Amino acid sequence: MSKKVLEIENLGKQYKLGQVGTGTLSHDLNRWWAKLRGKDDPFQKLGVENDRTSEKSSGYVWALQDVNLSLNEGDVLGVIGRNGAGKSTLLKLLSKITSPTTGEIRVRGNIASLLEVGTGFHPELTGRENVFLNGAILGMNKDEIKSKLDQIVDFSGCAAFIDTPVKRYSSGMMVRLGFSVAAHMDPDILVVDEVLAVGDIEFQQKCLGKMNEVSKSGRTVLFVSHNMQSVGKLCTKGLYLQNGKMVQTGGIDEVLSAYVTSTSSNNFSYKSENNESAEGKILKAEIVNEAEELKGEVGIGQQWGVRVTFQLNQDLKHVILGSGLSGTMDENINTTWSSPRDLKAGVYQIIIHNKEILFSGGTYYVTIGLSTFERTIDYLEKEISFVIVETGREEIDPRILRLKGNGFILNPFNETFRKL
Repeated sequence: MSKKVLEIENLGKQYKLGQVGTGTLSHDLNRWWAKLRGKDDPFQKLGVENDRTSEKSSGYVWALQDVNLSLNEGDVLGVIGRNGAGKSTLLKLLSKITSPTTGEIRVRGNIASLLEVGTGFHPELTGRENVFLNGAILGMNKDEIKSKLDQIVDFSGCAAFIDTPVKRYSSGMMVRLGFSVAAHMDPDILVVDEVLAVGDIEFQQKCLGKMNEVSKSGRTVLFVSHNMQSVGKLCTKGLYLQNGKMVQTGGIDEVLSAYVTSTSSNNFSYKSENNESAEGKILKAEIVNEAEELKGEVGIGQQWGVRVTFQLNQDLKHVILGSGLSGTMDENINTTWSSPRDLKAGVYQIIIHNKEILFSGGTYYVTIGLSTFERTIDYLEKEISFVIVETGREEIDPRILRLKGNGFILNPFNETFRKL
């Protein structure tokens, strides 16, 4: 039977908004008077949550509140949620970077944290010297670092530059070396905060493999990331935070499903509010059906398209409109480009028609880029989305029957171009 290595009870962290300090005399007196009368602390109101969209009635906010969690040896927990949900605050509390306002954390074993990879690197020292320096900061002794030096350098892929001052390293090389040092510690619990947001694909896969290796050796991993594919692939359990509070915890599939459902939107139309631009601007982007009517929901097998209206403020050569399609797990499904055109200043419209590509049901997001061969003019990342639903008539087209097994079939898009 696996033993518990981490228990969290009623964990909360409160911050004072505005000027950071140790408090004020009036606040201390208010707290003392409340305590004397057996009342609750007036500056720990449970109703003041971490909602960034509204103004706070008090000068305090709960970054994290009422979190309860229990993890066993070998568990890999994915912590997910929007920016400001309290994910990093949770990891900082676990790593003892800051102390909790309420609640208790019980840890059996030691914790290693990868919160800011490369923290403590000295630019004038070589990579080799920084391995020893960073290892010492993370709690390793000299003999331990020495015994693992070859493994650390080999994993980082920086062997050719290990005796070069790190001020000459690229940011990617710094991340590689920093992650490699931290990953070769032997903690009971490894805490990882969004370190895979940087680095190339090959190294990201290498990092995921290392964390998987750590978990299979019986150690516990807490992993924060906005990459839902990585979370789903690596983690066995999930914790979904919103505005500092727990929304759901449990099996990773159920938690990811709850998160995706809550964040999925159906914004099938975008209109620019800012008409100021240099070379040009995307004015509108819309999902339309075959009759060019706005449509936020289409059936499997039905035709749909992306209609984009854009403005050019000067004559440009080789103008291209790109359209990318992704799913709810951030997976890239398809990218297509219009034919390059030499255009004069004016307003234009392109409809990229989907006449052949067949997708399974779900929510899909569209990213649009307007550019020339040389540079980007305007870019909209996932500003519009739409839903594909089952209509009950999929058996009419035998190609669509393959959707349930294959997901989608790729074929070319068509385009309609016009000057307005």
